[in-house]
Amino acid sequence: MPAVNAPAHKKGDSFVDYEEKVFEDVKADPGEKALVTFHTVAFEGSIGLVNLLQAVRLQRKGYETSILLYGPGVTLGVQRGFPKIGDEAFPGAQNFNNQIKRFMDEGGKVYCCRFSLQALYGHGEPSLIEGIRPINPLDVLDLTLIHKKANAVILDTWTV
Repeated sequence: MPAVNAPAHKKGDSFVDYEEKVFEDVKADPGEKALVTFHTVAFEGSIGLVNLLQAVRLQRKGYETSILLYGPGVTLGVQRGFPKIGDEAFPGAQNFNNQIKRFMDEGGKVYCCRFSLQALYGHGEPSLIEGIRPINPLDVLDLTLIHKKANAVILDTWTV
């Protein structure tokens, strides 16, 4: 067996060059929009959290950014907690709620499909995080088309 003579990694070491940025730091031109759609279940994978962070980043780059929760994506927008709403039963249990609140606190808009909320997941509008705007299921396509017509950046978040 070959011997490993390299010293063990220590706290504070890096495995990669995290400071090198290859591309320019793109900022939005005035009036540019972005839409991030979520058709994914909360806690079923990392994509929901990752693209919530992307939505915040798009907004901070100057894009007028909106989030659309539809289908299973509405599960990202409901209040949660245990034993009581708002309690964090384990570290990270409020990740989605906290990121959505931060996004809205920084001026972002969040829309939630009423059909998915009620018919698919058995929630009503009082279950939503304060500030989320419930919309008619017919608005789901129109919101996307409005952004498409505006040549917006659109990130579609799906889990299959």
